[in-house]
Amino acid sequence: MLGICRGRRKFLAASLTVLFVPAVTWIYLFAGSFEDGKPVSLSPLESQPHSPRYTASSQRERESLEVRMREVEEENRVLRKQLSLAQSRGPAHHRGNHSKTYSMEEGTGDSESLRAGIVAGNSSECGQQPAVEKCETIHVAIVCAGYNASRDVVTLVKSVLFHRRNPLHFHLIADAIAKQILATLFQTWMVPAVRIDFYDADELKSEVSWIPNKHYSGIYGLMKLVLTKTLPSNLERVIVLDTDITFATDIAELWAVFHKFKGQQVLGLVENQSDWYLGNLWKNHRPWPALGRGYNTGVILLLLDKLRKMKWEQMWRLTAERELMSMLSTSLADQDIFNAVIKQNPFLVYQLPCFWNVQLSDHTRSEQCYRDVSDLKVIHWNSPKKLRVKNKHVEFFRNLYLTFLEYDGNLLRRELFGCPSEADVNSENLQKQLSELDEDDLCYEFRRERFTVHRTHLYFLHYEYEPASDNTDVTLVAQLSMDRLQMLEAICKHWEGPISLALYLSDAEAQQFLRYAQGSEVLMSRHNVGYHIVYKEGQFYPVNLLRNVAMKHISTPYMFLSDIDFLPMYGLYEYLRKSVIQLDLANTKKALIVPAFETLRYRLSFPKSKAELLSMLDMGTLFTFRYHVWTKGHAPTNFAKWRTATTPYRVEWEADFEPYVVVRKDCPEYDRRFVGFGWNKVAHIMELDAQEYEFTVLPNAYMIHMPHAPSFDITKFRSNKQYRICLKTLKEEFQQDMSRHYGFAALKYLTAENNS
Repeated sequence: MLGICRGRRKFLAASLTVLFVPAVTWIYLFAGSFEDGKPVSLSPLESQPHSPRYTASSQRERESLEVRMREVEEENRVLRKQLSLAQSRGPAHHRGNHSKTYSMEEGTGDSESLRAGIVAGNSSECGQQPAVEKCETIHVAIVCAGYNASRDVVTLVKSVLFHRRNPLHFHLIADAIAKQILATLFQTWMVPAVRIDFYDADELKSEVSWIPNKHYSGIYGLMKLVLTKTLPSNLERVIVLDTDITFATDIAELWAVFHKFKGQQVLGLVENQSDWYLGNLWKNHRPWPALGRGYNTGVILLLLDKLRKMKWEQMWRLTAERELMSMLSTSLADQDIFNAVIKQNPFLVYQLPCFWNVQLSDHTRSEQCYRDVSDLKVIHWNSPKKLRVKNKHVEFFRNLYLTFLEYDGNLLRRELFGCPSEADVNSENLQKQLSELDEDDLCYEFRRERFTVHRTHLYFLHYEYEPASDNTDVTLVAQLSMDRLQMLEAICKHWEGPISLALYLSDAEAQQFLRYAQGSEVLMSRHNVGYHIVYKEGQFYPVNLLRNVAMKHISTPYMFLSDIDFLPMYGLYEYLRKSVIQLDLANTKKALIVPAFETLRYRLSFPKSKAELLSMLDMGTLFTFRYHVWTKGHAPTNFAKWRTATTPYRVEWEADFEPYVVVRKDCPEYDRRFVGFGWNKVAHIMELDAQEYEFTVLPNAYMIHMPHAPSFDITKFRSNKQYRICLKTLKEEFQQDMSRHYGFAALKYLTAENNS
């Protein structure tokens, strides 16, 4: 604070000098220009030698004053230049921060002061902060485990990407769940100049499992201690972040602080902003040893090369073993051990200004870290309450967090101009495929959608399911958008088995879905439902991509390919498992057909048996699916035979057949060229037939389609002639591809189409 005050006094003095000196000079000159109350001209051209008032002495005085005036003006020019430099020094590193000039300069780097235990306040240093090179890669390490932490990492990464101007290399220490989620996310995100490396957190458990930990982060909360061993040996420095961090500035500003480390300083940390380590929160409160208030490890700057030379691994282990003899366990995970080490070796730490880790837990001193929005750099939601924490400005912080939470991640796929990117095979293949398309083709947008890479977040909510050991388990597969969320609870009540759902949502809609699901007792009681978010991009609904995503991420040997608007009959899950055994689905290529019906009533007393369903058919309460608008789609099911059937029966493929089927998980994927409305299921059933699947109708199974408003895509199909023309073109191309792939046997599809 003393450095800040000195800087401000100098700034004020310089400002007064610029304003005061010329004012006094001009007053003096102006006053001196009057003699006997009359103005005296200072211009030599206006002064005449023959004037009686003109004397040699007065001429010399005026010349002297003119010289002095020019000197003062030159001094003012120099002062103005200095002030301009002083004002621009802060904002050069932090856009929008016009209220302070110490944003990059604060921080304690005096190791002698730290040895003496002096940790009060941040100091200001002279000289401009060394800038980070334009294309210098910034390395960031994050420990992440589980479904919730994976969601948090996405928000953190969004905030970093939003402000960044440098290439980034993320080092993710992740468990198997987080790795699966985040590897798919970053692979489909395809952000330029961003590299991701994963390190198996489960392999590191043995390194820290001997340390008892009471913190809610569990064993993963201790893994930052072993980063010197975990990260590549040639990596010299890294920024380490908790998953509950939000950046409000360019991370390069924090990276630049490494240049300020001196001597043996190897850890950059912000002082803890709560009273935890002071030991006065409650009676008999006994925290781990710490230097003063201690340090928070939500944001750490690590000089890895020096830490390795100092034998950091041995240092923290010895300290932890010694302290655990009396403390028995850690309360704040790795933070307790970091602080115990610093207590013994204060010269290791470089204290960062507190705005690099504004800690929003209850009863903190975080408000002292900022006086204006522009002061904020890193926000840390380090309370178990997260967004519900008590803070005077919590609404502002929450809104800032929600901005990144709901921000369209596709907008962050921007290039860093002037910085060469590493060759990405996926990006290169995508560009090659797109370059081969004809942009003048009227169906270009349809063709382009087939190659669009949609950002995908697997297992958006907690998923936990172990398939049945008898290898008969079946997963219901479906896809949906925001307007079909209301079907989820009903489907969960009708189907007790595992479900795999692909949801086509924007970032903001994904958060609405999260709130909806968390507020539903039915959905929260089910851990065997996998929700996979495919983020919106482009103008079409990628229905077959969604189906493929849901199909790909099932853990059972069989799947029931359904749609979100259908309710399966009660008990269908168990009935299908029995049918799998009865029809030997494991050793035969069969597609088991579940007959589809529909109702036009929004309120339906759902039939509890086949007999009850037949009665409702006779009364006109139910109908065979789409009999009045698209008879060909389900006519081959032979509903007349089904009414009296007691055993499974085989049916033959016919043109435009699109039943809902149960198949093995190794069945072919849906063809991505079909988007929106039309032929998306028809093409898949045709492919099953080409691969010699046998279509078998189940006699005691049924599903009922519930009414809903027409989708946007079917409206486009009905109203847009070009849409229908392109769909016809895609159908013809698909049939030609089938003929090339399956040969003579596939000719029947062309014949059937021509006859239909």
